Amino acid sequence: MKPAPFRYARPATAAEAVALLASTPGETKLLAGGQSLVPLLNMRLVRPAVLVDLNGARELGRIDAAPRGGLVLGALVRHADLAAAPLVRERAPLLAEAARHVGHAAIRNRGTLGGSLAHADPAAELPAALLALDATLGLLGPRGMRRVAAADFFRGLLATALADDELLAEVTVPAPPRGWGFGEIARRPGDFALAGVAASLDAEGHARVVGFGVADRPVRLRAAEALAAAGPVDEAMPARAGRAAAADCAPAGDVHASAAYRRHLATVLTEDALRAAAGRLRA
Repeated sequence: MKPAPFRYARPATAAEAVALLASTPGETKLLAGGQSLVPLLNMRLVRPAVLVDLNGARELGRIDAAPRGGLVLGALVRHADLAAAPLVRERAPLLAEAARHVGHAAIRNRGTLGGSLAHADPAAELPAALLALDATLGLLGPRGMRRVAAADFFRGLLATALADDELLAEVTVPAPPRGWGFGEIARRPGDFALAGVAASLDAEGHARVVGFGVADRPVRLRAAEALAAAGPVDEAMPARAGRAAAADCAPAGDVHASAAYRRHLATVLTEDALRAAAGRLRA
């Protein structure tokens, strides 16, 4: 199939894109990498009156250092650049590792950070990594920039805090803890994960453990976090926390995996991610 008719616009700035959104609220779609939107257009599951191509807004492609060891990332940063950029690998290695697992090379070369976050697929890697890193998202609208914590951005299955007249402009990542781990299980390389876990751990006992593919959004596995934070960070800690991870999972079963199997994967992947995080913390 082919898309239903629409008007195409390619603004030169993010502000121009916001003006277009505001002029036709609820009837406009934003095109970044197109990896999720184009199939939906072709199947006529979405029928926008206006398609706004963000690729002319070059300020949305920034990868900048932030004070105190953090990062500011524009929404148009490609997955491949997240995985390869030296500044991302230095200042947010968990995010770089998560980006390596996104789809196939062709998808990583076109897909964008903002597109993945705004689409909010519960099995996507980047939302989980940014929740584990306690990132803040900048939503640009007619009234200016609105800052939303990653924990408050994801509202449910393919649902976010974005208003109809806002675009996701940037992501701020604080300086990460030294301990981090990431893992997922997929049927084949490049497939969406059946389940995955992103974890961060610091020397003060703060832990963030996030599961993806195990609920209708990326979720913090609080019981596992509590056990990881209670210490000590010894050889037994990852297994203790892993056994607790299933308590915070609410996966759906489908033809690829049952709910019970996804819960089991969450326990195994939590143990693996925390073992990696603890090893990096001790190094």
